[in-house]
Amino acid sequence: MTKLDSNAYKFALISVFLWSTVATAFKFSLKYLSPELLVLYASLTSLIILFIILFIQNKINQVFKHIRDNLLLVLTLGIINPFLYYLVLFKAYDLLPAQEAQAINYTWALMLAFLSVPFLKQKLRLADIVAGIICYFGVLIIATKGEPFSLNFSNMDGVFLALFSTVLWAIYWIFNTKVKADPVVSLFANFLVATPFILVYCLINTDMVFPETTGLLAAIYVGLFEMGITFLFWLKAMQSATNTSKIANLIFISPFISLIFIYFILGEEIYISTLFGLGFIILGLVLQSSKKFNKENKKQEKVN
Repeated sequence: MTKLDSNAYKFALISVFLWSTVATAFKFSLKYLSPELLVLYASLTSLIILFIILFIQNKINQVFKHIRDNLLLVLTLGIINPFLYYLVLFKAYDLLPAQEAQAINYTWALMLAFLSVPFLKQKLRLADIVAGIICYFGVLIIATKGEPFSLNFSNMDGVFLALFSTVLWAIYWIFNTKVKADPVVSLFANFLVATPFILVYCLINTDMVFPETTGLLAAIYVGLFEMGITFLFWLKAMQSATNTSKIANLIFISPFISLIFIYFILGEEIYISTLFGLGFIILGLVLQSSKKFNKENKKQEKVN
């Protein structure tokens, strides 16, 4: 293993570990804060930490140039993430057990493949269709607590919001392909333009009370490690790796580590159905990204 790969694995594993804690952090934070206030305080935290990073890197001037040259795109991205995406996601976590919400949200990569067809004019592959059937059967197992054919959902509103969050996150990354700026500059710009929208939404829809210290610290944790710093670790891992696919596959560890935190910190009973459903989701995502499967798919397309 080269030094670059060693650094890539180190940064990637740090990212995976931190992302594995956020489902627990979301649910814990929501004991003290409404979803709206959690979005507000976490976003402000991320805004501050990203500003400090850009200030140290002497890139603040790039932010204003990026906003000036791409105002409509920046506004669109900022309204999607952090405003709408996290508002929907936190509402889903407020309604569902953490193990259910995080597993369903994990299907966003599959939703990205589906939405790339109308938005990016990409072809829908056999791999995407098969993976979709497998993944969403896994979602069905989780959402019905192991009785997928009963269609008896534990909380239909929560399941809908969790699935809708995957649509928003996929659309965000599709629109993000149009961004040519430094990733940190772009992310900071999104938070900068979104913050006024979040603040106004909170003023209209919730009581603006200053949270307890525990709630505030939890929101700061979410802002630091879900919205801010972890993204930079993952970016560094991708930039350092000689083979990004090997690094990217490490993300499949995250939901299983997350269940450990959910069990020991939140005290949630981990259902066997969650493990089975999550297994189907991971199988579908691995199949979708499998080079062997995609090669066979291309051969079949040529034959037809």
